[in-house]
Amino acid sequence: MYSEQDLTDATAAGVIAPGTAEALRSFVADRRATPAADEEQVRLVTSFNDIFVAIAGLVLLVATSALLADPLGNIATAAAAWGLAEYFTRQRRMALPSILFLAFFASGVFGATFRLLAMAGLPAGTAAGQQAGYTVALAGVVTAAAAFLHWRRFHVPITVAAGAAAVVATLGGLVSGVLDVEFNQLLPFFIILGAATFAFAMWWDASDVARRTRRSDVAFWLHLLSAPLIVHPIFALLGVFSGDLNALTAVLVVVIYVTLGAVALVIDRRALMVSALAYVLYAIYTLLDAGGLGTSFALTGVLIGSSLLLLSALWQRLRRPLVVALPAAWQARVPPAIG
Repeated sequence: MYSEQDLTDATAAGVIAPGTAEALRSFVADRRATPAADEEQVRLVTSFNDIFVAIAGLVLLVATSALLADPLGNIATAAAAWGLAEYFTRQRRMALPSILFLAFFASGVFGATFRLLAMAGLPAGTAAGQQAGYTVALAGVVTAAAAFLHWRRFHVPITVAAGAAAVVATLGGLVSGVLDVEFNQLLPFFIILGAATFAFAMWWDASDVARRTRRSDVAFWLHLLSAPLIVHPIFALLGVFSGDLNALTAVLVVVIYVTLGAVALVIDRRALMVSALAYVLYAIYTLLDAGGLGTSFALTGVLIGSSLLLLSALWQRLRRPLVVALPAAWQARVPPAIG
């Protein structure tokens, strides 16, 4: 299986003529009755070897972490993940292992930095609550810098989202330290950070509305990050996770998810809805269960599953009127509507 990025790279290298590549895109789009931009392509597996390498790498990295006490285990894991990426990412360009190695590298760097700072009692001269916030902030800075170096070396699309998550941790930790409050008291602030992450994702998306380059993959992972940053604080403020869910709150949850769905339709990003799916599933299940329905779990699955499948089938029909209603400048920043 070859991705859109592979086809673009082959065209740039002169292996395939531009006209031939465009004809192939049109042929595939006609067979699938949908344009390439609408496919929201993200390469995860090109062969079973990707899965094989990912499983082997997972076993090795988990074992490496377990061999040594932290922070040495974190450092060894991050170093091993980088070393594996030198071959399987830089040379073999294997998608799933690359994502796995990046996750272990970033988490290893964050964990090592956090533990080293905590062991050293840094930053000194602060209250315990403030120290925790500042430690998270400093660990986030180091992780963001490490993610930048990883991106410069390997160009794995999810790396930008990992760096953005580190920046979110940095800002959250910094505000937590300055105000001397816990993270769960900063929910409105995280909504703002989620909106900023969404805007960053749209910046990447707008630079490749045809979705033929790696920039589209970067936007995909950023959208996956932005949705829970926005939705989780909103639902927490509504009391969804405190067991106080009532009919009015459940309606608000559904309205929020429908609004998110409308945004997903306009920007043509199903990932935005998938990232927030667990929250609406929990909310509807809790409401049905409170109503005494013994089959609330199954009924929730039927309602949500059938709705999403219907949405997928009618995606372009529902999307077109929303897109054409936008100002021309906004339409130019999203994939064109068809149908």
